[in-house]
Amino acid sequence: MTDGTLYMLKALFLGFIEGFTEFIPVSSTAHLLLIGDWINFDSGNGKVFEVVIQFGSILAVIWIYRQRLWTLIEGTLKGVASEVAFTRNLIIAFLPAAIIGGLFIKYIKALFHSPAIFVVMLVGGGLIMLWVERKPQYAKDGVQPESEDAATDTVASRHATAFALEQITWKQALVVGFAQCIAMVPGTSRSGATIISGMMAGIQRKTATEFSFFLAMPTMLAATVYDLYRNAGALDDTQISAIVIGFVAAFFSALILVRAVLRFISRRTYRPFAWYRIALGIVVMLWLFYR
Repeated sequence: MTDGTLYMLKALFLGFIEGFTEFIPVSSTAHLLLIGDWINFDSGNGKVFEVVIQFGSILAVIWIYRQRLWTLIEGTLKGVASEVAFTRNLIIAFLPAAIIGGLFIKYIKALFHSPAIFVVMLVGGGLIMLWVERKPQYAKDGVQPESEDAATDTVASRHATAFALEQITWKQALVVGFAQCIAMVPGTSRSGATIISGMMAGIQRKTATEFSFFLAMPTMLAATVYDLYRNAGALDDTQISAIVIGFVAAFFSALILVRAVLRFISRRTYRPFAWYRIALGIVVMLWLFYR
């Protein structure tokens, strides 16, 4: 096997890793960087590969939600109040990351080379998730109450105020938007930060997850275009081929995972992912200590 073929196989493998980790709260970026280092995959100093292939996963969500997206676009253009409000909320949630990311991209990319940061964010994020999931108001928010009487039966029903995407308020969207800024630090998890913050702001678990999916679309599109614009001249043919292969692998693996994630969160909490984050953080810490 030639070195070029092995390099492309590594890119393919990392593409699958990206697709399987993008929409669960375990930090796809940390997985890409750590596993890439462990298998000796050199994506270059700009880390364009790790950023661009993430949009492959997001493209899978765009495909799955294409009908809802068309309804959103059509309704917004026609001035349908609920769709206009949803579009407004996406813009509000997107802006903090767009502004902060644009201003501090150099410093954010520098963190991609600091595995110790991964340990802190993986373990810290896992502990925060466990703390949130222990709260009774978040433990049973999977189903919208059918009546006012039913709403008094669970603490969760009294906490959640948004059970559909159209019910999310601009204040809740802003909370999610600022949480997405924290997720720029590798090891945090964009999906984890936005979903958990949404739940804490009063968005029902499944709705918070779907809002996180929709918010990922403009966020990762902007990150991809910006990164390619800044680094296109530094990419050689081999790196471009690797990006294409990783992008396609991420797309198809994410197609499988997105529906599975929605099924999972409709029945269970995020505790398994929290414990996984903590365990992975400990493994990385031991690796840094003994290498």
